[in-house]
Amino acid sequence: MIQVIVAGFRGKMGQACTQMILDHPDFQLVGVMDPKVDVKELADVSGYQACQMTVPVFNSQIQAFASVPHADIWIDFTVPEVAYQHVETALRNGVRPVVGTTGFSDEEITNLIELSQIQKVGGIIAPNFAIGAILMMEFAQKAAQYFPDVEIIELHHDNKIDAPSGTALKTAEMISDVRGINIQGHPHEVELIPGARGADYQGLKIHSVRLPGLIAHQQVQFGGKGEGLLIRHDSYNRESFMTGVALACMKVMGTDELVYGLERWI
Repeated sequence: MIQVIVAGFRGKMGQACTQMILDHPDFQLVGVMDPKVDVKELADVSGYQACQMTVPVFNSQIQAFASVPHADIWIDFTVPEVAYQHVETALRNGVRPVVGTTGFSDEEITNLIELSQIQKVGGIIAPNFAIGAILMMEFAQKAAQYFPDVEIIELHHDNKIDAPSGTALKTAEMISDVRGINIQGHPHEVELIPGARGADYQGLKIHSVRLPGLIAHQQVQFGGKGEGLLIRHDSYNRESFMTGVALACMKVMGTDELVYGLERWI
């Protein structure tokens, strides 16, 4: 039985992860964490009164690791301000991080991978855990070999803080791996309003939409001579990410290095 702690369990993604762990036959929920919760057990939290297990609620990661030193996995859907420290501390304590929090810099990811190699502790940071989103990125990378002119439009709920999304950045990186730098559009185009053409990633434009009612959506628009190609993925609810989270929890148990992106295992 894989023993799991969920950080950020009161957030929408955290709630979905907590319920998935409770329902999964191969996982045991041994703790949840939120710094602002003043109860001691999950069953005392609104929405979890039916929980039949004794699951402690922790207010800090230090408290969690001191109380549950045998935990296997630290699932993190918190905020960028604390996620880096959470992952670093988990690795130093021999606990495998499964992280969906976005906003990490390239330098931070490199530092964490190097630390995991020293500690010989596996883990994953993934911009997106939806299987369909991973396939969308891989299909886009394949298409970019033949359609180098491409733009990304990502659409999320209006409470998302970072822009562009981690998924959009990861998609842009994968596309750039096969097409390199490609400056698109008219060489003398002028933005009448700054930012009208979106963010620029090695010539590829990324547009971020934030609206209530959305969850997580992305389309990759390719243009070629006389034809176009549109690859799109939609997450209609947060359950769409749980298959990938469960897969990641299984896979990290068999690796001794932190990886970036779920596509390694799809």
